Amino acid sequence: MTNQNLQHIINGKKVTGTSSTVFDIYNPSTGQKINKMQGASANDVRQAIDSADAAFEHWKKVPPSKRAQIMFNYRELLYKNVEELAELISIEHGKTLADAKGEVMRGVEVVEFCTAINSHLKSDYTADVSANIDSYNLRQPLGVCAGITPFNFPAMVPMWMYPVAIACGNTFVLKLSERDPSCALRLTELMSEAGLPDGVLNTVVGDKEAVDELLHNPKVAAISFVGSTSVGEYIYQEGCKHNKRVQALCGAKNHMIVMPDASLDQACEAILGAAYGSAGERCMAVSVVVAVGDEIADAMVKQLAPMVRALKVGAYDEEGVEMGPVITKQSQENILNYIEEGITQGATLVLDGRDHAKNEGFYVGGCIFDQVSDQMSIYTDEIFGPVLSIIRVSTYEQALALVNSHEYGNGATVFTRDGDTARHFTMNVEVGMAGVNVPIPVPVAMHSFGGWKRSLFGSSSIHGMEGVRFYTKLKTITSRWPSGIRKGAQFHFEGGKDAS
Repeated sequence: MTNQNLQHIINGKKVTGTSSTVFDIYNPSTGQKINKMQGASANDVRQAIDSADAAFEHWKKVPPSKRAQIMFNYRELLYKNVEELAELISIEHGKTLADAKGEVMRGVEVVEFCTAINSHLKSDYTADVSANIDSYNLRQPLGVCAGITPFNFPAMVPMWMYPVAIACGNTFVLKLSERDPSCALRLTELMSEAGLPDGVLNTVVGDKEAVDELLHNPKVAAISFVGSTSVGEYIYQEGCKHNKRVQALCGAKNHMIVMPDASLDQACEAILGAAYGSAGERCMAVSVVVAVGDEIADAMVKQLAPMVRALKVGAYDEEGVEMGPVITKQSQENILNYIEEGITQGATLVLDGRDHAKNEGFYVGGCIFDQVSDQMSIYTDEIFGPVLSIIRVSTYEQALALVNSHEYGNGATVFTRDGDTARHFTMNVEVGMAGVNVPIPVPVAMHSFGGWKRSLFGSSSIHGMEGVRFYTKLKTITSRWPSGIRKGAQFHFEGGKDAS
């Protein structure tokens, strides 16, 4: 797949972009350019929106059962093509093949949720709310919806969005990250193979010019976003200014509290995957461990450090590789700068992964900082790399207060054998997703994903029933039929004895 000129997909056709910006796409494992793509201009995005708008008039009338059948077809195609999709992810993102396959399958879970769209759109009905008057509600599609997705999950995050929106009767314009677009472009092709009519799903790659067209175009009713907080806040404010529904899932600094009674083996295994999986480029990665007491902290550092040191770092197609590179040279340099800041600010660098940065490709090995304070940049900022900070506190109350004081509130988890501690934590931690003795508390597709505080702008989480509610508008109907209507106009609400 080297030296290709990738194209956008608008109204079922491959289209070359007309923006002056050309995106170079790299294999992070080698640092070599493998693809390029002419970006989508505002005019290209406008064509995608117009295509979706034209398709909406037909698509909204397609019965949910037929939309569900397309989702069943799509699910089968995803299973058949999982190997291809995973390799497209790995070669452009750098994550291991096992990680990439897992990502695809988490996206498939959302598609499976959408096969039951008939049940998800069921309404409430109340007979005889008053004499011979019935009331019921229903959910109707919004129109053209848009999604703006990040590089770190090029398959899963798009599938958090468009399957739910489309199953609900909307049409969709998907704006991908320019760093690794090939997988989601292939996903769009598979939707067509599954039977989706042209124009219902349109996929483009662009920069701020493309994003602003989505934000400002009056035909776009709703926008979903996953990415950085600075961009998400802009999209939320600008989208709301133009009367759009917006859900913007943003930055994170996810904590794991390790209590003195926790299983050390279980906690260390959890940290290994949660902090260093996908090279730490996950919005739900655990980047902070809060150790309650020096005894558990010392034991954890002693056990964890050799486990991280033993991780095999390399290209996705190497035998036994456990962690790949980060996405770009710029990301690599940014992570290395944070490591330097951590040392300068007084944290103890227990494990230094910078030697891997000398290799070909955009690598950073696993790092562990101990004796971190809540004032250090390695604690306050989302690094988005394989850098773990360990903070020591004396009590559970201090640990919980630390988590709750952070500006981000995406996810947090606690490792303990004590049920009272676990329950108190889940009830009082100020995050959108909480876990007990699990490394990453990401909900499955029938539940919804979303944080609190500056991790989410807007009132709606993504996928699950929150996703159905976001992509539909509620209509409540009150009706009375002519048979048996009493003569004479009424100018008051019926109630009390008169309602019988």
